[in-house]
Amino acid sequence: MTELDLSGLKCPLPVLRTRKALHALQPGDVLRVVCTDPLAGIDVPNLIRETGDILEDQQQENATISFLIRKASPPA
Repeated sequence: MTELDLSGLKCPLPVLRTRKALHALQPGDVLRVVCTDPLAGIDVPNLIRETGDILEDQQQENATISFLIRKASPPA
């Protein structure tokens, strides 16, 4: 699993860095992203819908939001 700690970064940086990290993964790889920007709770799931990847889990604890994302296989 790849970890991406984006704590302290403000929009749009969490989404841009998440996109870049997802691009570098192989299908089936898992990315855990940790953010503190409240807008990431909306923007990261929207990004995942756009890319076709899989949001396996989203947790919010205090001011931290974490996402568990699985890189999808490319369309056949």
